[in-house]
Amino acid sequence: MTRDELVAYCLAKPGAWPDQPWEGDTVAKVGGKIFAFLGEGPPPTVGLKCGPNREVADEWLARYPGSASVMAYIGRSGWNTLTVGTGIPDDEILEAIDASYDTVVSKLPKRERPTGT
Repeated sequence: MTRDELVAYCLAKPGAWPDQPWEGDTVAKVGGKIFAFLGEGPPPTVGLKCGPNREVADEWLARYPGSASVMAYIGRSGWNTLTVGTGIPDDEILEAIDASYDTVVSKLPKRERPTGT
């Protein structure tokens, strides 16, 4: 999967939009909240909410050592960086994007949730 495919998949989610809150860093947001940090690479990376806490998110690290890592600053809250094309199957990365998006949307106030979710 290329970075362009990764970005397109994230932005195809209902209500998703790109932002650059820090110079050179692209994120995908829904309702004003980040659900994916989109790394340039190579290889491309995506930072996602991989569980409600660090313990659950650590399952990614155990399954894919070297391809999944704890995100700096927000990793304690269950965020990981997944590296594309280095061992994690593309379909699992897409499922992780779906789960991160769904988690963020579920925490939005109802008035901020996109229609169709």
